[in-house]
Amino acid sequence: MSHSPRHALESTTTRFVRRAGSLLAGAGIVASLIVAPATAEAAPAVPSLTSASSNSPFLQQAEKSLQAASMTVTTNARNAVWDARNALRANATAIARGNKAQEKRLHDGIDGLVEAIAPGLIAERTPKPKPKPAPKPAPKPAPKPKPAPKPQQPKGCAPSARACVDLKNQRTWLQQNGKITYGPVRMASGKPGQETPEGFHYVNRKVKDEISYEFNNAPMPYATYFTYNGIAFHQGDPSIKSAGCIRMYRGDAQTYFNTLKIGDQVHVF
Repeated sequence: MSHSPRHALESTTTRFVRRAGSLLAGAGIVASLIVAPATAEAAPAVPSLTSASSNSPFLQQAEKSLQAASMTVTTNARNAVWDARNALRANATAIARGNKAQEKRLHDGIDGLVEAIAPGLIAERTPKPKPKPAPKPAPKPAPKPKPAPKPQQPKGCAPSARACVDLKNQRTWLQQNGKITYGPVRMASGKPGQETPEGFHYVNRKVKDEISYEFNNAPMPYATYFTYNGIAFHQGDPSIKSAGCIRMYRGDAQTYFNTLKIGDQVHVF
């Protein structure tokens, strides 16, 4: 009569578990545990001597020694069971040869024997899994950056003007419908006796590489004229007063030259 692979597997498992039980019992572990309890804490105390005898210091010491010996027997027996269990499980893994189902049945059979011989031993010796660390709190969202402060609109310039010239504070800016679009930037206006004329003016011409014929061909790059008697925005040193023009740094003069158109209003105040 032939046997199916499943019957052969179960037969192998059964034979191995029975042999494991025989090995545990043959080592004398079962017998020693019958004498000793399942756990050291539950070990039966050595019977107390009678009150009459316990008055003897020698008998008291003997009682303590016997109790200590009982505890040692229990601990040693449980250690032996644990070592045998681990060795048998290793053998079971080798026998299973990668068959996880068979390996589990063999391991379960061994552990069942161990639990019957030394209740609670496996739970006692098996490390408990460490609790998972609490999840880190989600980082707080970064605060939104504060919007850049809007440039304050200087007072005194008419909203209709495209370019504003503040003589008192020596600054100038461009605007559109009363809102600043460039500046304010540093400038130099006319010196005493040659003051820049106040009031409303209009851009009338622009010359990129201008020179002043009146002042020995002095360079006036990016000249943007807003009067008909030679007053203009142009590149120059804004720390030195002029003969009436508005001197500006090169980058500022370029911006005025490129932005202002013929007919744009200039308010000097």
